[in-house]
Amino acid sequence: MRRSLRNVLGYIAANTFILAGFVRQARKKALNTPCIIPLYFHKPEKQEFEFCVRWLKKKGFRFLSPYDIEKVKKGELPFPTGGVCITVDDGWQSNVKNVVEVANRYEVPVTIFVSTTPAEEGAYWWSYVHQAKQKGMLEFTKKELKKMPEEKRLGIIQELKKKVFPGRDAMTVEEVISIANSPFVTIGSHTQTHPILINCQDKQVYDELKTSRQKLEAWIGKEVPYFAYPNGDFSQREIQILNNLDYKLAFCSQPKYLTPELLKDHYMLPRFGFLEGASAAENICRITGVWQSMMLRIPHPGLKN
Repeated sequence: MRRSLRNVLGYIAANTFILAGFVRQARKKALNTPCIIPLYFHKPEKQEFEFCVRWLKKKGFRFLSPYDIEKVKKGELPFPTGGVCITVDDGWQSNVKNVVEVANRYEVPVTIFVSTTPAEEGAYWWSYVHQAKQKGMLEFTKKELKKMPEEKRLGIIQELKKKVFPGRDAMTVEEVISIANSPFVTIGSHTQTHPILINCQDKQVYDELKTSRQKLEAWIGKEVPYFAYPNGDFSQREIQILNNLDYKLAFCSQPKYLTPELLKDHYMLPRFGFLEGASAAENICRITGVWQSMMLRIPHPGLKN
């Protein structure tokens, strides 16, 4: 009920922004100035993802891959007007049909940042948390676990893995290999276990970034030079380790347009988030940056997510 009310409020607010001309203004600016709209999804339904792709194509946006962005940074391509880069975090099994099939049909590039341990074992750590909470076996919430030191969080999850069995919700290794064969799919690293990196010790961060990349490259037989921070959290330490490991680009979740100035910080590339389950109107506002801008001006606690 709470989620339904939140989406109704979001629908009303979004349509108000659209009728006021804010989306039209944002779209016009993006299409006529050096600008890339970077987007991230998690596990959209097929109709949600297809709606987004169709809307962007209809409005004249140019789809780019991280490789294109890397070439822009190197000066091998001019900085585009009206660019858009679609990324998808985690590597959910539903992405195979709901994202990859749509990307192939419309011939648009997408990058899927995969966490390797869920691909190997079947489920994300928060899936164990969700099932344990349902069974009354865990006092901590997902939000509380995200704030814990990594050793403590990992210890709790390891114990849960002995008691609950949520089933597979991540892609299999074979599915990762299969989708990597598409000319429209880029596989990126999203660590091994999807920890909150800023809560980890130095060696843990290094191992998460290095080993996940090594595994992915071994699986798909291609270089994996792109990274997305789990939960969007990072510090200068993570940036330095990415640089030491020779990653080329890294994406966070700061909701901003990617401009020539921001591209200089190539381990801090921003992204606007698509909200699965929200109305089409709200997500139009989100993917054009209007939603985030308006929430800063007129914050509403019920519409933060």
